[in-house]
Amino acid sequence: MSTPAIAPVNPSGAGGMGVGARGWRRLLPGSLFLRVTLIIVVGLAVAQLLTFAAIRYERNLALRELMMTGIERDIASSVAILDRLPAAERAGWLDRLERRNYRFVLGGSAEGGEPGSEASRQFAKAITEAMRPFEIVKVGEVAWPPEGLQIQVRLGDGSSVVVHAMRVGMPVSGWVMWVLAIQLLMLAVCAWVAVRLVTRPLAQLSAAADDLGPDLTARSLAEEGPTEVAHAARAFNAMQQRIAGYMAERVEILAAISHDLQTPITRMRLRTEMMDNAHDREKFRQDLDAMHSLVREGVTYARTLHGATEPPLRIDADALLESLVADYEDVGQPVRLEGKAGAPIVSRPNALRRILMNLIDNALKFGSDVRLCVHAEGGRLVLRVLDDGPGIPPDELDAVLKPFYRVESSRNRSTGGTGLGLAIAHQLAMAMGAELTLHNRAEGGLEARLALAGAPAH
Repeated sequence: MSTPAIAPVNPSGAGGMGVGARGWRRLLPGSLFLRVTLIIVVGLAVAQLLTFAAIRYERNLALRELMMTGIERDIASSVAILDRLPAAERAGWLDRLERRNYRFVLGGSAEGGEPGSEASRQFAKAITEAMRPFEIVKVGEVAWPPEGLQIQVRLGDGSSVVVHAMRVGMPVSGWVMWVLAIQLLMLAVCAWVAVRLVTRPLAQLSAAADDLGPDLTARSLAEEGPTEVAHAARAFNAMQQRIAGYMAERVEILAAISHDLQTPITRMRLRTEMMDNAHDREKFRQDLDAMHSLVREGVTYARTLHGATEPPLRIDADALLESLVADYEDVGQPVRLEGKAGAPIVSRPNALRRILMNLIDNALKFGSDVRLCVHAEGGRLVLRVLDDGPGIPPDELDAVLKPFYRVESSRNRSTGGTGLGLAIAHQLAMAMGAELTLHNRAEGGLEARLALAGAPAH
């Protein structure tokens, strides 16, 4: 028995529909405010146009019924008047009998072919039936005016008269279109106000969430407005307070641990000094120093998360950087300074100094040629700390900014450190509104790039 053939699956089926849907979504505005406003305004405009079309269609039907029941009698009465008038007086009555949708021409013959559309045939039939018992010689439809008819009628004395008839639509007054435009404008304004009232609390909530950074100093939302908005504001404010409380509690716990550890560390240091074996004494001293450094760095990191209370100041960036480099040169660790800011900046000097010190310390730990490069880029002041060390594996560039993460696999604190230096620098940068990123240099080494939030203040 043969196996039935299986039709191949068309990959452009549902997937194609998905691509089409995504294409339509790309045409929509990005914000919820504009999307909802566009949907409401377009919906109202379509509904208004449909209403206008329905009314216009109904008016045309009513006009056609009126024409079909009235115009044929008027034409028949006019033909009867012309038939009763003496032939010499008929030309003087043509202007009196002429109307907007029909007129008369003495003599000649009708032009055009048979009526093509059903409406034209009904129109011609109604007129010809109303003009009996006059003889209808010919009925023709001409190209202009559209669906216009020429009907040749033979009068009682044997002469001919040609009736030029046409259907005239009921015109729409100009003020009607203006009223429709004003209505649509008023509906668009009302829709804009309504959507604004709905989306503004969402925008305020989003802004407050963005402001809630590591410093936890975001402003409280006003707990007012509709019930749902006020409830969301209260929930967000309560969340801010809880987070701030948890962070404060963590800092207090770390501070208490640090304080309580000082006493046993001091006692252990004193007992270490009494040891007879110099080699063991040095090993114990190194362990105690590592413990003290770890506790101190942990508290510092927690405080950077808890808040940045230092106010922004207008500072001389070049003077700060030169003094920082001079401090390293005084202790025998040369750091080269390249470039200048050229103008004062508005920043938090102590936090900025701490960030650069942590970056330079990390560079000196793994490299010998350390440079601090300064330049303006894209309206922001950029500080780069470059070294010639081994760099960082690309998949760990983001991980090293997390607390207690060390690339050094040996976990040796003399080379790997506590794993908090870069994390503290990263948190302080976020609290300042700056951006800290790490990049491996093509020629070898690491580049720590700090882009400050504002441009130099000229």
